[in-house]
Amino acid sequence: MRDITGTHGHAAARDAPLEGRVAVVTGAARGVGEALARRLSGTGMRLALLGREEKTLSRAAASLVSPSVCVEADVTDQAALDRAARQVEDRLGPAGVVVANAGIAVGGPFDRTAADLWRRVIDVNLVGAANTARAFLPQLTRTRGYFLQIASTAAFGSAPMMSAYCASKAGAESFAQALRGELEPDGVAVGIAYLHWTGTGMVTGLDDHPVLRALRRNQPWFARRVHSPEQVADWLAAGIARRARHVYAPPWLRWCQPLRPLFPALVTRIARRELRVRPVEGLAADVGVLGAGGRADRESFRSADRPRTGPDE
Repeated sequence: MRDITGTHGHAAARDAPLEGRVAVVTGAARGVGEALARRLSGTGMRLALLGREEKTLSRAAASLVSPSVCVEADVTDQAALDRAARQVEDRLGPAGVVVANAGIAVGGPFDRTAADLWRRVIDVNLVGAANTARAFLPQLTRTRGYFLQIASTAAFGSAPMMSAYCASKAGAESFAQALRGELEPDGVAVGIAYLHWTGTGMVTGLDDHPVLRALRRNQPWFARRVHSPEQVADWLAAGIARRARHVYAPPWLRWCQPLRPLFPALVTRIARRELRVRPVEGLAADVGVLGAGGRADRESFRSADRPRTGPDE
């Protein structure tokens, strides 16, 4: 773990409701996690950045304007997260906000995706969220804090070629809903954030898959727009300040909630049409982890499983 103290000050954020509290963001090395850490730092919060890439985390933390710490931890490792929680409290104080943001995705046909790769998506996106909550709940209970689960419109209507990601995000949504009912009597609020197309490496990878590209092409023009991580971070930060039960990024997604029963049939219809004209062999050629964060996680996961050889054995 590395301590990084901001040097720029944050006088403009003195009246912010979050000032002085501690926020924990998982998957903070890049993308939405990194952007959200910067945004919350600007409100005067002290930040704990958790992720798999220590050097990338340190670079992200160096740009923050408030005190911060970096903790390298795999969200699928409960013991590592428990240690991270103790380190965060020792260095910054008890967490008042925890954002379960860490996530990866794999694109490609289910039967052509390696079983361990499919399970890894579930482990990071769903089990990792539960592990994060378990590690920090004692602190959130003491601070009467706020837990924000990052979900996705993938929970609205499952897309072909993304079975692990969609299953994990639907599961994360359900987990957060159940957790909310358990924690509200203790004064801990639980929010669910629904993200749509966001300008990260994951979305770039999605557009490489013909069926997924077709699903996006058939959406209304406003729904095809890709929003920057910074814009999404603004929406998330506003929801955190309100302790919102639901955060929609972009905000118009709230109007999709009543229409959710229609989405699976619509997605299936579009996917069936595309699959008729594209051989499965061609689609299977692109099976893999999407985005730089996912590739970094995959490499770390493989390194951890790789047998050691040489004089240190």
